[in-house]
Amino acid sequence: MENKEQIRRSLMDVVEKGTPTLSAFAAWLLDHLNDVAFHSIRGLATLAEVNPNTVTRLARELGFDGYDAMRQRLQQSLQTPTGSYGDRAAALRNRTGSDIWQETLTTSWSNVETLFTPESLGVLERCVDPLLGARRVYSLGVRSCFGVAHYFSYVGGMVFDNFVQVPSMPGALLDQVSNANEQDIVVAITYEHYSAEVIRACQVAQEAGARVIALTDSYQSPVAKGAWEVLRLPMAGPQLMPSLNTAFVAVEMLLSAMTAKTPQAEDRVAAFETRITRHGGYAQS
Repeated sequence: MENKEQIRRSLMDVVEKGTPTLSAFAAWLLDHLNDVAFHSIRGLATLAEVNPNTVTRLARELGFDGYDAMRQRLQQSLQTPTGSYGDRAAALRNRTGSDIWQETLTTSWSNVETLFTPESLGVLERCVDPLLGARRVYSLGVRSCFGVAHYFSYVGGMVFDNFVQVPSMPGALLDQVSNANEQDIVVAITYEHYSAEVIRACQVAQEAGARVIALTDSYQSPVAKGAWEVLRLPMAGPQLMPSLNTAFVAVEMLLSAMTAKTPQAEDRVAAFETRITRHGGYAQS
């Protein structure tokens, strides 16, 4: 079974050695490969302004039984994460900018749509009131996930007095959650390769009775095991690292829903803005 990169290399061969019609279509497809996953033969032919027979001929030239087989393979590739980070970097070699932009757009859209399924919305809805009622809310995320954890704790801290600011040093996670108890909630963000610091901090929090909300890429993730709630975040895309757009959208949705249920939110945020402005934290326009 050919993977996406093998298909791309085969297309480059057709560009160089194929008939003029197939060569031109193969060159177009190099920049629009993800469109195969979302279009029928006629839909793709219309998009590329070629005859549907040309689409079928190219699929067979690439070694597939027909267009449907090629389409199915590319659909699978959008849902299958690339292995190591080095593999992800290697997969970007020899790709055109427009091809990367297009795949980023289509996969990002597909990723975010997953958050609006009944299952995912149900998880988010179930988390809102408990987060509001928790004694403390801890945010766990290191390395690339630190940005998500920091955003959640920083913005949450503007409105809610139970949010604990995420530490900048990974080792301090354990120091923080060692104070957790059954009235606390830990929001953990990690994906493969899973961060050892976050896994251990979740274990410590659970031993203390705290509830864990796992924002992660798989139900088999180490932080998903034993978690109170799990929000599976699809992270597909050609990016150098797994895409975190769904993680940011998820925490934004949580914060927005929590704010909507907090009558004091407006006054607290306004007071925060006033303080930062008074001390010169915001540049004056």
